[in-house]
Amino acid sequence: MIRVQKVSKSFGDLRVLDNLSFDVAAGEKLALIGPSGSGKTTILRILMTLENIDSGMIFVEDEPLWHYQGPEGQMLPANEAHLHHMRSKIGMVFQLFNLFPHMTVLRNITAAPILTQGLPKEKAEEEAFKLLDLVGLVDKAEVKPAQLSGGQKQRVAIARALALRPKVMLFDEVTSALDPELVEEVLNVLRRLGEETDMTMLLVTHEMQFARDFADRVLFFDEGRIVEQGVPETIFSNPQEERTKLFLRKVIAAGLAV
Repeated sequence: MIRVQKVSKSFGDLRVLDNLSFDVAAGEKLALIGPSGSGKTTILRILMTLENIDSGMIFVEDEPLWHYQGPEGQMLPANEAHLHHMRSKIGMVFQLFNLFPHMTVLRNITAAPILTQGLPKEKAEEEAFKLLDLVGLVDKAEVKPAQLSGGQKQRVAIARALALRPKVMLFDEVTSALDPELVEEVLNVLRRLGEETDMTMLLVTHEMQFARDFADRVLFFDEGRIVEQGVPETIFSNPQEERTKLFLRKVIAAGLAV
């Protein structure tokens, strides 16, 4: 589904991705873990076309993300039409919910399918209620975001991203802005998504136990590179790299069991 090939990205003098390469299979659930500033969120933002790359290539369903093929077969930097086409494949849920405060929950979910995909209002609302059922918020369809808890807002944000029917979903620390008692309700929605759909999912998280339970594969990032990758049982119980071991020791010391 996704191929990242020798991708580098810098912000000024700070290199945040360093010749990064990895693949994601269709339907795979991939957890990205590592210290803050290691490049995890940057790769999600690049996949969502919110940040460009300095070098390398990315393919989604064998189509180049940041390039397109010119009339003579040459690779050219992607134009807005190509980026718009590629964005239709990918949805993202952010740390902060970014809901429209003046719109009801239902309207937050239906606005994009109606405006960008031309979906009739009746059909968009029918789909929205299915998604609200998935995230457990059918009874909140007509309320405004200000009337919701943080966990409820994040669940609406997940439903809104799903409304565009993406093939890939990106989750960037979706529980980090929540009070501890609200975290589990959002993680339960992600568990249900993983169980009931074949969607490809990339999850940046500091919730190590959830990553262990949820992911098919874990990538440990540090300084813009993948230091170690493997199935969760191996990464969390028997890591091979000293840097991974050090990170997990610090996580355990902070009380985040793995």
